[in-house]
Amino acid sequence: MSNTHPACPQCTLEDVHRQGANYVCDTCGYEWPAGEAASTEDAAEIVRDSNGNVLADGDTVVIIKDLKVKGSSTTLKVGTKLKGIRLNGSGDHAVEHGGYMLKQEFLRKA
Repeated sequence: MSNTHPACPQCTLEDVHRQGANYVCDTCGYEWPAGEAASTEDAAEIVRDSNGNVLADGDTVVIIKDLKVKGSSTTLKVGTKLKGIRLNGSGDHAVEHGGYMLKQEFLRKA
């Protein structure tokens, strides 16, 4: 049986069923009207730094904790300023800079 329902705009999984006039996600429980197409703009995640400030593309941030780089002996030191970050909005590692994917909880806006 093929699933012709759209993916959930909240968690992007395809475990969705129709209940009355709404679609319901079996995984996260999110409901949305069946007439509306899933909008990626509405589901866009707001990325906040460790202090709760909203981050945007091109912002400058400071690392607040020494971070070991996985698969390398390199360490990103506390106090390092990263200019011109990019947000990819996917999960925990929503901030990208210089090929590194960073968790926003270890950053603060400069």
